[in-house]
Amino acid sequence: MSKVLGILPMEITEETSPDTIDGWDSIKNMNLVIALEEEFDIEFSDEQLDSMLNFQLIELAINEAVNGAG
Repeated sequence: MSKVLGILPMEITEETSPDTIDGWDSIKNMNLVIALEEEFDIEFSDEQLDSMLNFQLIELAINEAVNGAG
């Protein structure tokens, strides 16, 4: 996440979102989704993609996808 968004890992909190990170636009969001899918060897559902609005929700979507709940 830090690589794609160009921020330090310590800058990421549960509230980290496009509203709190300058430059987190739709292109970076798609790059983030692709990077996460490749990193965790998963594919997010459309429902998960729609809900990934901040770090906490992204983490939840990853856990769901990894555990087959997505």
